[in-house]
Parts: sequence; structure tokens; C-alpha cells
Amino acid sequence: MTTLTDRPATALLVIDVQRDVVVESHDRDAVVSRIVTLVDRARHEEVPVVWVQHSDEELARGSEGWAFVPELVVQPGESVVSKAFGDAFEDTDLEQVLLKLGAGQLIVAGAQTDACIRSTIHGAFTRGYDVVLVGDAHTVDDHRQWGAPAPEQVIAHTNLYWQFQSAPGRSAGVAAAADVALSA
Repeated sequence: MTTLTDRPATALLVIDVQRDVVVESHDRDAVVSRIVTLVDRARHEEVPVVWVQHSDEELARGSEGWAFVPELVVQPGESVVSKAFGDAFEDTDLEQVLLKLGAGQLIVAGAQTDACIRSTIHGAFTRGYDVVLVGDAHTVDDHRQWGAPAPEQVIAHTNLYWQFQSAPGRSAGVAAAADVALSA
């Protein structure tokens, strides 16, 4: 139902599952395990996996903390998009990568829920993509000391409001990792 014509494919977008990004994230091991399973399923079903990797002053490109977590290994031929802003589309080649893949629907998992996940799902939706957020495969650090809700509340709220997003010609949704339909 995407508004992007001639883009019937789906891509799995794995956002910022990097060592220093998720080291203190809520339910880190279980979330990473679900992402590993999603990546394996996508590869088995020949659904492209697109990796997004953040860098900034605190997360230096090429550093150990910048690397993806050891449980997730990028395979030859899979695209890696480097970004410096929350929205993975902003000042990156993500749109060109997805165009080449013919992807009009994105399945999104990764970190951090309150920043790069939210920015990217909104960025994708406003650009015409159908977007499914994997409700149990995104995570966030505990920012209660700065007035944020508990991590599980941030995740639950994001899942709640995303399932009710609507716009002409596009769809948004939330699905558990075990229930995500990767291929049509």
C-alpha cells in the first residue's frame, strides 16, 4: 500500500545495534536475540537486510564501541548505511539503497527507541514507506534521571502510538518479532 510506485519489496532495517549504543539498553540480550532471529529469517526468505550505523563525537567511526554487537554479523552484499543524525534518511544514502532494492515496506528494529527508532520510522512514513515496527525488537537506555519514563514505558508508548499512525496510501503497524511477515 506504499505510495512509492514500483516498490513492492520489503526490507529489514536494523538500526544502531552497536556495542556502545546498546551496552546499557533495557533487556539488551533478549532484544538482540530477537533481532538475530529476524535477520536469519530475512536472509532465509531472501528479504534484504539493511544495516544502519551511527557515528558522532561520542561514537567515533571505526572504534570498538561503534562496531555492531558481536551477535550480529553483516554478510557480504548487505548494505550498511552510515548516519550522523537520528533519522536514518537524513544526509545518508538510505533512500538510494532502498530504491535499488525496490523496497516500499520497511520492517524496523534496533536502538534507541526514543531517538533514532522514532526519528527513522517517522522519516520513512512521511517519505511514503509502509512501516512495521517490531514491538519487541527495539530498546532504549534508562533516562529516568533526566525525567524520562522507565524504558519499558518508553517502548510500550512507542508501540502504542505507532500502531495508530495513518496517512493516505501508507500503513504503519507494530508486530512481535515472531509474528512479523517479512515476505508477501
